[in-house]
Amino acid sequence: MKTIGLIGGMSWESTAEYYRFLNEFTRDRLGGLHSARCVLYSVDFAEIEQLQVQGRWADAGEILAVAAQSLEAAGADLMLICTNTMHKVADVVEASVSIPLLHLADATADAVRASGLRRVGLLGTAFTMEQDFYRGRLEAGGLDVSIPDPEGRALVHRVIYEELCLGIVRDESRTAYQEVIKDLIAAGAEGIILGCTEIELLIGPGDSPVPVFATARLHAEAAVEAALSGARNDNPTRPACH
Repeated sequence: MKTIGLIGGMSWESTAEYYRFLNEFTRDRLGGLHSARCVLYSVDFAEIEQLQVQGRWADAGEILAVAAQSLEAAGADLMLICTNTMHKVADVVEASVSIPLLHLADATADAVRASGLRRVGLLGTAFTMEQDFYRGRLEAGGLDVSIPDPEGRALVHRVIYEELCLGIVRDESRTAYQEVIKDLIAAGAEGIILGCTEIELLIGPGDSPVPVFATARLHAEAAVEAALSGARNDNPTRPACH
């Protein structure tokens, strides 16, 4: 199995989910006591969040590029940025290393297309919903993407930073998100992209009348597929020592 490099900590709540997903998907594929071969560089999200607010994306990109270089030096064969929003600097991160970066928006667009859907609503941080770096990538992948109205966007963004990134999951916030989802469906969305990795802590398939696409889970699944590409599994019941 190739080694997966993770740039995480944004927030650590969802990065922990990435680690769980990677190991669950690896165990499902290989059986026995197999687990994912991976290395993690976890940044201080408080520092990154301040740079986001100040619009200092180049400085944030530099921090993630250093993380990427560290992961490559540690033996990573491919890399994930474990957050949707920071894919704003994906090009900078990718250019800093010689190993491939598996883009989260690409993994998500692939899953939506595979489901046979095209018109989707996007939930995420204000940066992800309103700027082109993510929506544009999805649209380039053949999707028709809609976002909530300004009030809905403000609600979704606030819950992410003030609750979910702190590990706070509130029923009233779930209900509020469901109302935003209903509005997107009324506007024509056939599915909903949970375009912030923390939203999966709050919203699941049972919380929406249309399919939801959980980006952290999809990203991790795509990473395991890529890491196992060309790998042999002669004895899936025999545990591997990593």
